[in-house]
Amino acid sequence: MANIGIFDVLGPIMIGPSSSHTAGAARLGKIARTIVNKPIKDVTFLLHGSFKETYKGHGTDRALVAGILGMMPDDERLRDALLIAEKEGLEVHFLPADLGQVHPNTVKMEMILEDGSKSTVMGASIGGGNIKLTEMDGLALDFNGSRSAVVLEIKDIPGAIAFITGILGHNNKNISMISTNKPAKSEYTFLTIETEDELESSLIDQLRKFEVVAKVVVLDKF
Repeated sequence: MANIGIFDVLGPIMIGPSSSHTAGAARLGKIARTIVNKPIKDVTFLLHGSFKETYKGHGTDRALVAGILGMMPDDERLRDALLIAEKEGLEVHFLPADLGQVHPNTVKMEMILEDGSKSTVMGASIGGGNIKLTEMDGLALDFNGSRSAVVLEIKDIPGAIAFITGILGHNNKNISMISTNKPAKSEYTFLTIETEDELESSLIDQLRKFEVVAKVVVLDKF
């Protein structure tokens, strides 16, 4: 018999009519903001499936923008997120899209940052306020926010992965899941590691200093 928790029955604490279309959407927006970790000046939401059909009636538009602004799903300001974004100078756009064979409640967020750089994050709201992150800047991911995770872009050389996992082990970090993704003709491999507990900022700084590491993105449990 499956274990059923109280949140499976009652749903998440949130503002809005739908856990999938508002709570999950707010979480997706907020994790996108966390990933870029820089001020955002423009974001286009490419809405797939039921998201593109009902995003206004279910408040998905406000929830996504609220998340981008850093709000939690239960934030009372969520209802006014579009107005708040306008006041803060954040440009937002909503476009229908066919994102392929993905979950019906999927959104791809194309962000332009204040420094001129760009970033994309794609994910789905899979029910009950739960989410699944499926892509980050073209990199395929499978992250649901239940554990802390770190994505590293590392040089594709022998021993590099063992070196990184060894550093985590030395710092008493228990790895729950590890996956690799090497784009074709690239000199780098993307390494996604989920851990039982959060990685301290000092450890993240340590990882960034190694010559083998080109980029580190922290995905906190959310």
